[in-house]
Amino acid sequence: MLYGRLPNYGLSESGHKMAALAAADLAGRGRAYSRVIASPLQRTQESAAPVIQALALPLDLDERVMEPTNAFEGKRMRGPESALKDPGNWKYLLNPFRPSWGEPYRSIADRMRDAMVDAATSVPHGDVVIVSHQLPIWMVHRDVNGKNLFHDPRARRCSLSSITTLELIDPMKPELGFVEVGYVEPAAELTAHALDVGAV
Repeated sequence: MLYGRLPNYGLSESGHKMAALAAADLAGRGRAYSRVIASPLQRTQESAAPVIQALALPLDLDERVMEPTNAFEGKRMRGPESALKDPGNWKYLLNPFRPSWGEPYRSIADRMRDAMVDAATSVPHGDVVIVSHQLPIWMVHRDVNGKNLFHDPRARRCSLSSITTLELIDPMKPELGFVEVGYVEPAAELTAHALDVGAV
């Protein structure tokens, strides 16, 4: 099922283990951290819980790093009962470039960039950890690398509990944006058996 922004969907037991592995990766980097920010959704706050514990920081919430709206929210996307097989839903598939089933890709990338700039400039020093969702993170990846935001959702390089690292191009000129400097999958062994593969 595509969870989208539906409330009361937390992490599975495996999801909690993945989040703990991501937190351990961050804590083991030997870097200074100043803030942890997360989407207000329950599963994102649960993903952030071991991070704030490992880094001894409070958790701030920011709606700008939240999952986008989606017409398929709460519906099954695979198997014999897939929402994609229902002719009543085909109207949402008319424009995959925008896309027509939810928040425009450009809007997602822009709000994520604004949240990242605000986060980076809100602290005098140290890294900021932002716990978001697959599609918003993938929009950031494509945007900062100058790629078209339209893409095949099946080809995203953004697995569960993965960590994408970005740095300001010029800390004195945050309007110049970010450059991607790293990507790791601390929970790779667990994600191979996961049912949740991200939103469309």
